[in-house]
Amino acid sequence: MDETLIRRVVGIAGVGAGVLLLAQTPLYFMYSGAPPDWNVLTRILLSLFGCAFLIAFLVGFWNILRHADPTLDWVATTALCAGLVYVTGVLVSQSLEAGTVIVSEVPVDPTVDGPLAPGQFLLYGATGRTMTALFLVASGFAVSRTRLLHSWVGATAYLLAAANLAFVPSVFFGSDAADFYSAVGWGATAFAASFLMFWVLAVGIAILRLAGVEGNATMPAPEPEHGRAPEHTPVAGRTRASAAVTPR
Repeated sequence: MDETLIRRVVGIAGVGAGVLLLAQTPLYFMYSGAPPDWNVLTRILLSLFGCAFLIAFLVGFWNILRHADPTLDWVATTALCAGLVYVTGVLVSQSLEAGTVIVSEVPVDPTVDGPLAPGQFLLYGATGRTMTALFLVASGFAVSRTRLLHSWVGATAYLLAAANLAFVPSVFFGSDAADFYSAVGWGATAFAASFLMFWVLAVGIAILRLAGVEGNATMPAPEPEHGRAPEHTPVAGRTRASAAVTPR
């Protein structure tokens, strides 16, 4: 497949993942108590499609980095694996959420209510933050070494990785979802989680712009109209064509 086409697909996947996964975040904060079933199922559907786009972005980004510098294959593969583990955690957590809502006869908040809720705490919190940090560090290193994208891509990856790691110790601060800094608090599960989505969205746009520049650079020059003689530039009262054939 053409490299420019691959980058366009990866860019579109990054934008799609960022938009869909960010769009489902506000749905978690619409209700102070147990949300209605439609709310939970809608945000899960948005997340499912967002994760599908994210998987496409991860694999394509891995491919781009490997082709840019084959010696960084292990770094690109580390980023890919960390990203896929993160996506797996999100899908498992939301499957537990959906199952809790579907079988419950009364409205419940599946993030904190029911016997399955505690199993999601680390997947949304410390585990998710650790895998996100690993993905961002590996991606930032690879982008900085290959200089494939602007320097801000690598720099922000390192900064956001540090911010995610800062929420890993939240496991020691209880399980109150209303707290900013707790195992299932909104700081660790929503605020810090959004950093990755913003980064993927921005990188997707950057890759699309790069693919656009490359596409314009490889466009063939326009051919002269059929039957029209080429123009000659005058040289000292003569045309270049006549100057080339006139004997000295």
